[in-house]
Amino acid sequence: MTTPTEGRGGYRRPANPAPVSGPGPLARRTDGGPGQPVRTPTGGAYGEGVELERLQQAAPLAESPGGEEMAPGVDLEGLTGFGEPSGEPGTPVTAGAELGAGPGLEALGLTPQQDADMETLITYLPALERMANVPGASKATRNLVRFIKSQAG
Repeated sequence: MTTPTEGRGGYRRPANPAPVSGPGPLARRTDGGPGQPVRTPTGGAYGEGVELERLQQAAPLAESPGGEEMAPGVDLEGLTGFGEPSGEPGTPVTAGAELGAGPGLEALGLTPQQDADMETLITYLPALERMANVPGASKATRNLVRFIKSQAG
């Protein structure tokens, strides 16, 4: 057994860490990379800020893409803020929803189309119902039969 030479052994910080490690032979070290700065919220009880700083230093977070910007490259200028008046004052917020004031889902023009697979499953419905009614049938089987019945009518 040989002893390591001076200056060798111990933790070695990787020069180019991976954001996420791959499986098996593709595995790369993920530690040692640039991390997010320690951020301490204001307010709270006396001493909580110091405790939060210590926790963030003990387990630093990886660098997040985008930094402080929420949606890089997205123009948010044309959006209406929560506290601003509506751009469509005569339209309720529930327009296009199944419940509430205003037109329902029919206003969206999205009529459900039954595809060939669903039509085939509907023809098998009597056999599937018998399977779902057998003692010990799984909850998934019963849910599948309920879903097919909801699409049949």
